Amino acid sequence: MGRGCVAIARAVAATAVLLGLAGPALAQGVSAERLERLSEFLRSDTTPGGHLGAVALLQHRGRVIVRQAFGHRDLARSEAMAPGAIFRIYSMSKPIASVALLMLMEEGRLTLDDPVERHLPEFAGLQVLAGDGAAGPQRRAPVRPLTLRHLLTHTAGFATRDSDAARPLLGAAAPSAAGTLEAFARRVAGVPLAADPGTRFAYDGINTEVLCRVVEVVAGEPFDRFLQRRIFTPLGMKDTGFSVPAAQRARIAELSAVGPGGMLMRAPGRSSMIPGEPLNDYPSGAGGLYATAADYLRFARMLLGDGMLDGQRLLGRKTVALIRTNQLAHLDPISGLSPGEGFGLGVAVVIDPARRGRLSSAGAYGWSGAATTYFTIDPQEQLIAILLMQHLPSDDAPGELPKPSVKFHNLVYQALD
Repeated sequence: MGRGCVAIARAVAATAVLLGLAGPALAQGVSAERLERLSEFLRSDTTPGGHLGAVALLQHRGRVIVRQAFGHRDLARSEAMAPGAIFRIYSMSKPIASVALLMLMEEGRLTLDDPVERHLPEFAGLQVLAGDGAAGPQRRAPVRPLTLRHLLTHTAGFATRDSDAARPLLGAAAPSAAGTLEAFARRVAGVPLAADPGTRFAYDGINTEVLCRVVEVVAGEPFDRFLQRRIFTPLGMKDTGFSVPAAQRARIAELSAVGPGGMLMRAPGRSSMIPGEPLNDYPSGAGGLYATAADYLRFARMLLGDGMLDGQRLLGRKTVALIRTNQLAHLDPISGLSPGEGFGLGVAVVIDPARRGRLSSAGAYGWSGAATTYFTIDPQEQLIAILLMQHLPSDDAPGELPKPSVKFHNLVYQALD
């Protein structure tokens, strides 16, 4: 056997041991040698001068092919990151909240085109603050009702952009300071829209928080209890919730940010300073969940399985198909998304991999979280890819760390045979 063959054989064997898989099993549809490139990248990216740590979890054709932790859990770099570490998944909470609403749709308790005011009467009489004539912005009735579909697709028209005339009014209402989802929704309902519903994509958590309040009202129970009873328990997501029990908080990855001089520091804010406590006083479906990579894999497996996992059906096949169908074909290009992407019901959808500029498949879908977390589901390749880190980036911070998402996804896909 030549030296090159020996080197390849050792790489295959090392990767197989790392994943707990036999060489032939791993070789079915995946190149072990090429998969090692992903591990090398994440090892390099989590050394001093890079991110603190990461957990990567890949499933391909029903088999877990990567379950690996890199770097450290803490800023002191004294504790190695573990595969079972708990992360703040922030906006990766949104697809879970969207599934909750769609479960109620399947039961016939609502439709996507229901006006929001049908379930939340405080939204009756909602107005739009628009126009820049001599008299300044004027209030008027919207050209169409605000619907549940608009909330799912972030096209409600809420005043979330800095240039929106109603933005100061929304800031004064301070919905995120509310103590309950009910109070959150009432504060939002008292502020005029910045655009007619359905006319622009403006990604923001307000859409999802109002959606979560609809779930509470229609289901007749608190949002967090609904998620636990209808999603987390059936799927076996034992480490997912809006808080972390005191006995498990040592598993939480510390949340970093770039400080003065480009050094990593603990990120400011409630979630970082009191790890394990709720992000908000209300159960925030827009960004308040903690989870492990293994738990989120179970949620993703349910979606890849057309709504079913281990005999537990949460959604019907056609509903999952609707989730991953672009709902915004009438808004091309879509400001706020990457070229080649559309948006389904709570997730971004790949429409054109070439325009998107990274390896992928048309029809793949997923989302990310503010603290450098990502997931992708690719039905064509029967692939799930999850990367969890805990770093809050700031685009204008000197010495900010490069975002790993493009490299991560390219390295995942280049390993597929």
